Amino acid sequence: MQTRRERITELLESTAFPMTAEEICERLDIKSRSIVYEDIDHVSKSVKRREKELLIRPASCGKCQFAFKPRKTSKAPSKCPKCRSQWILAPAFLIRQRK
Repeated sequence: MQTRRERITELLESTAFPMTAEEICERLDIKSRSIVYEDIDHVSKSVKRREKELLIRPASCGKCQFAFKPRKTSKAPSKCPKCRSQWILAPAFLIRQRK
């Protein structure tokens, strides 16, 4: 039986497109996005040892398309610093072989 983090890692390695925390929750039947965000922070450190990397499509504003800078944590920001909208498109994640 795989751990939750192993299942997240396997899912992000096998998918063709980046996945948000919400999509990961739905696929793996996990109740909380905050758990997924914590696990992704840990997974990003774990995959480095296996010559892989966690690619992150940063969060962006759904109203003005402002793209947030990559953050130290994987969580989505709460509102846009440019237009103050709370319509934030969540970051998405993917694991690929390091080049």
